[in-house]
Amino acid sequence: MRRIKALFVTGVLLMFGAAAMASEAEIVVLPIDRAKFLAGQRFDLEVEFRGASANEIGLLIDGRDASEFFGKEPVVKKSGTLSSFRFNDVALTKAGEITAEAKAKVGGKEYVKSVRYTVVPPQEQKARNVILFIGDGMGLASRQIARILSKGVTEGKYDGLLEMELLQDGTALINTSGYDSLVTDSANSASAYATGHKSVVNAMGVYENSDPDPLTHPKVENITELVKRARGMSVGLVTTSNITDATPAAMVAHTRRRAEQNFIAGEMAKADVILGGGSQQFLPRSVAGSKRADDRDLIEEFKAEGYAFAANRAGLAAAKGERVLGLFGLDNMNVYLDREILKDPEVLGGFTDQPTLMEMTKHAIDILSKNENGFFLMVEGACIDKQLHSMDWERSAYDTIEFDKAIGVAREFAANDGSTLIITTADHSHGISILGTYHERDGKTGREAVRTYAESIFPTFSDSNGDGFPENPAPDVTLAIGYANHPDYYEDFKFHAKPVSPAIMSGDVAVGNTARAPRGALYIGNIPANESSEVHTADDVPLSAAGPGADYFRGVMDNTEVFFGIVRALGIDPAQK
Repeated sequence: MRRIKALFVTGVLLMFGAAAMASEAEIVVLPIDRAKFLAGQRFDLEVEFRGASANEIGLLIDGRDASEFFGKEPVVKKSGTLSSFRFNDVALTKAGEITAEAKAKVGGKEYVKSVRYTVVPPQEQKARNVILFIGDGMGLASRQIARILSKGVTEGKYDGLLEMELLQDGTALINTSGYDSLVTDSANSASAYATGHKSVVNAMGVYENSDPDPLTHPKVENITELVKRARGMSVGLVTTSNITDATPAAMVAHTRRRAEQNFIAGEMAKADVILGGGSQQFLPRSVAGSKRADDRDLIEEFKAEGYAFAANRAGLAAAKGERVLGLFGLDNMNVYLDREILKDPEVLGGFTDQPTLMEMTKHAIDILSKNENGFFLMVEGACIDKQLHSMDWERSAYDTIEFDKAIGVAREFAANDGSTLIITTADHSHGISILGTYHERDGKTGREAVRTYAESIFPTFSDSNGDGFPENPAPDVTLAIGYANHPDYYEDFKFHAKPVSPAIMSGDVAVGNTARAPRGALYIGNIPANESSEVHTADDVPLSAAGPGADYFRGVMDNTEVFFGIVRALGIDPAQK
């Protein structure tokens, strides 16, 4: 062992049995190169040597032995051609640039991998509260469609702006890619907002290692854990999706697989107010509709921990106390158009008394704002995304309007409070675009009735009661919406009274669903044939912010910077007790 130490001078040094070197052997250091940390933020640091069994493997942090640097010994693992060691629950406490250098030897060959980390210091506190609004899949076109429907347009000028567009203290374009791929999913992108670190598709709060167990990948402390540990703040999660779905889950959980929703349901206890759909993950498997693999009744467990429970709008209004769990459907909540306007019992599936996103947001703020230490609240308009996957732009637009009205609730609170930062953005975008308008006044149908240039007369959506939601989603002049990335599907540019999938599977191939538009034209897909829905894009998404700390958001920014804007505004110091 002395001979090995002499080779490296300093470093964490481990000896394994020698083996033949694989042609693709590599060192992987997690967190990855250019990762950024808030000073004192907790994380796991792991070094893997993949593809061969190393004789020696070690790590230096700014030239110092990693065990000495962190004041602890690593967890060592070896399995076949994988050698690894890991420091769990460590932190970088000094602001500045840090270099981590990993080395491995296989036979007489040495491998070296260096990564650079940036550590930023805590800032002076500007805001007591932060409300982060995430319109899932809400790109620029989604905003504009909602503005057209909700505010109207006269002679080319909009008759008003959305609530989110009135957040004008900070404006940015946000890159949404993860470190594994150009196009992300909601877990990966929400994880960037929650931790300040990139991850990979389907993961949240972790860096990806080689372990098949999704719950053992190296973790990074998330915003919920930070604000509770450092400040004793309250945390709320509000969504129209299953509460254990990717975006709310990323605020509390650490897993390589977003599908681990039984596990994620238990992690929700890190938050104080939890409102959305998804009771299927909380009910014991003996109950009809449950998707648990065990007999745990998490609703009863949460009640035992002091949570008031609500299963409908009336129950939410009655729920008092500092902690509330509200689950308003087995899975995702119904979308606004079906829930509040059409009210088809068959579509609602028995859940006829679901609260709106505005009501959930107000209830969450009312509870969380009682904490003198402040609060962090994440509100997600989840089905903006889900309806675009289904190529149902009208339902998506009404959910975007509902999301915007919830922002209005927060703006009213912030105006009276004076110490609340509001941020609204999306986790990723969709490839939708406004082609023009569509009408059949002259007898034309299908693509011939798509009106472009001078023929694109203004749509005739009407909001007679002034609530921001048009009474009729299918006026005689409507929008013509196109999709950039789609499966085979039939299109007649008509509104569907009931939700319908654009494509159905025939073996391993997605084919256009004729029920979508029985007399419509077939549009040939431009994505792989086994994809049955429209998919995400890599487009940048807009961010708008207002309140103390909003000035951080300017120009083109990485999605990880949303986290740093939040902790900067709150003045979070992880060394605080």
